[in-house]
Amino acid sequence: MKKGRAHSPTCIKGVSMIPDFAKDMIANWRLGHIATADQEGRPNLSPKGTFVVHDDATIGFAAIRSPDTLANIAVRPEVEVSFVDILTRRSVLLKGQARIVTQDASDFPALSRPYRKLWPDLTLHATAIVVISVTSCRPTCSPAYDVGAESDELRAQWMRQINNINIQHKSAEVTHAD
Repeated sequence: MKKGRAHSPTCIKGVSMIPDFAKDMIANWRLGHIATADQEGRPNLSPKGTFVVHDDATIGFAAIRSPDTLANIAVRPEVEVSFVDILTRRSVLLKGQARIVTQDASDFPALSRPYRKLWPDLTLHATAIVVISVTSCRPTCSPAYDVGAESDELRAQWMRQINNINIQHKSAEVTHAD
């Protein structure tokens, strides 16, 4: 391991609210965790696996099994979404204002197009598209980088871990099938 802090890209206002590294992370790791709060301020964290980037300042997800998230957005539209590259231990945090676009809205057909293309069967169950106007974007990374870890090294380590987990799951599936 090399010592020193790893370079981390930054989000630059005025260039693109959602820079290329963040767009790539969202495209590669569609699962984002969205934080919302209800009217009393009680938090809710919910994984959503259908995130897409609509443009340089907008992301969204298909609302499937999302009653708490939708209820919270209806009363408090401020949200934060975290995307994590589980192999390199890098992430991006996006904050913004969410709005719910229901199936009867005039812009629903156009907004739902990328979701229908990526997940044709799954999006049949979407009750809405949640569109988030991004107001800030911030990259983060694991403290392992502070002590000299490098992306390739972490990627190899976590690939081995994922392989081991997969072997354990397959073994458990065979045991339960008997």
